[in-house]
Amino acid sequence: MRKMYISRSAEDTLEIGRVLGSFLRAGDSVLLYGDLGAGKSVLARGCARALGIKCDMASPTFTIMQPYAGDGVNVYHFDLYRLSDADELYYTGLEDRIGTDGVALIEWPQQADVCPEVRVEADILRGADADTRYIEFSFFGMDGRESGIVSALEKYASPEETEL
Repeated sequence: MRKMYISRSAEDTLEIGRVLGSFLRAGDSVLLYGDLGAGKSVLARGCARALGIKCDMASPTFTIMQPYAGDGVNVYHFDLYRLSDADELYYTGLEDRIGTDGVALIEWPQQADVCPEVRVEADILRGADADTRYIEFSFFGMDGRESGIVSALEKYASPEETEL
């Protein structure tokens, strides 16, 4: 299932992430696609807030992975933008974190050809103005939770094409 949503501000993107995050559980992954500055880290921050992460969360561009202890579930925030080869991927710990005791939030997953079995893919596209974003979610292996996510995000549904 794929659904398209409209964010008209960074606050909307954060809230969309928070709603998504409220449905996530240990073992889930969120793959975040989009250009530089599209809002991947903002969406990830919203997911993490819903999972009990209260501290500041910067994009882990230079550290590649930043772990956080949430409310009953860990959050592993990855930014794979700077990966240059397969050996570097091994040292990130990504393969040891996917599908385990936490939620993996993975920016730039195409850098490592990441495809966990249970995942939400979020493709973030810029709109016509500086603040608008189109966020397309695709759900895989979510055990029916996608219908709850879609329902909870209804106010952000794109009127042009709500289901692709």
